[in-house]
Amino acid sequence: MSLRSPLSKAQGLGSAKHGFSHWWWQRVTAIALIPLTLWFVYSLVCLLGSDHAQLSQWLAQPINASLVLLFVLTALFHGQTGMQVVIEDYVHSTWLNLTLLLSIKFASVAMAVLAIISVLKVVLGG
Repeated sequence: MSLRSPLSKAQGLGSAKHGFSHWWWQRVTAIALIPLTLWFVYSLVCLLGSDHAQLSQWLAQPINASLVLLFVLTALFHGQTGMQVVIEDYVHSTWLNLTLLLSIKFASVAMAVLAIISVLKVVLGG
């Protein structure tokens, strides 16, 4: 029989702060994605039937370029954070867990860099 309280038994088994951070950022990015997604869909509908020159001219405007980047980067971060939580919760093999987490992180960073370079190329006329 142990005289330790349930709290003392649970201490040292992990911190709830780590999970809260993921939960918090998932909610913040989800809320940020609502107006960004509405703006993006509205913009796509307005640009329906436009040619390449009109699309480039639209994206070259600073506010549109900034909002596109904000939308893409926020969506990537939201998706990466969500996938990380799923992998940490449901993949129990250590090597597979680590491999998947690193793959998700590298893929997110690669897509973010590609998005930034692509938008900058259009904005700067390259």
